[in-house]
Amino acid sequence: MSASAYNYETVKVSFPAEFVAHVELNRPKKLNAINDTMWTDIGAVFNQLRDDENVRAIVLSGSGRCFTSGLDLFSLNLPVVPDDPSRTAFKVRPYIKKLQDSLTAIEICDKAVVAAVHGPCIGGGIDITTACDIRYASKDAYFSVKEVDIGLAADVGTLQRLPKVVGNIGWVRELCLTGRNFDSKEALEQGFVSKVVDDHKAVLAAALATATLIAQKSPVAAIGTKHILNYSRDHTVQEGLDYVATWNQVMLTTPDLPTAAAAQMSKTKAVFAKL
Repeated sequence: MSASAYNYETVKVSFPAEFVAHVELNRPKKLNAINDTMWTDIGAVFNQLRDDENVRAIVLSGSGRCFTSGLDLFSLNLPVVPDDPSRTAFKVRPYIKKLQDSLTAIEICDKAVVAAVHGPCIGGGIDITTACDIRYASKDAYFSVKEVDIGLAADVGTLQRLPKVVGNIGWVRELCLTGRNFDSKEALEQGFVSKVVDDHKAVLAAALATATLIAQKSPVAAIGTKHILNYSRDHTVQEGLDYVATWNQVMLTTPDLPTAAAAQMSKTKAVFAKL
């Protein structure tokens, strides 16, 4: 599938390497502030990439000066039933669920997603990046769980995913309750990002290198690994072991296994069939 098949208003898709897609948040004049259209586009593009047999790994970044400045408050379009808080609430809940589903599409996308963050990554940017599999940052990147400063609790993933990403609940509570900024150095120290490099160009290159390496692996193995990691994160060790035993009782029959073994022995590049 070519880039022309990915036609979205607020995200841009390119294919910089074989089996690798690059998704850019693309409202640079608005510092990639997340409006209703971008929420919808993010969910749609990751659902489309999930089903694209020519994609095995994805880089996610922001165009222009930053990753994202967070929620576009001026475009927020909450449903309202005049003079009826109860009926308004019944409409607001599915609106919130729709936003949640848009970012969950990143997490449940079969393909590994590498976030490349530069500049500000505020509010919804944390929601987005915690749904990714791997996070890299440039030295000028900084982050904030900003929702508390605009009068609400983060409601599209940060409070659920960030504690599981870093494992330091005291640090997470501090960030979420104060809304303070933390820089790329602190993000690396706490395990929120796994690599810090010089600048925007360097973080894109690092993310692309990792995505390209993943894309060279068996897609059966890579998809299975992501799926089982996600499952095991939310279940006990024994449940995770039982699940992977069930998974691999089928997947061990894949031709990718002897293909990969032969390539290892001959020190050649393995070529795997598309899914």
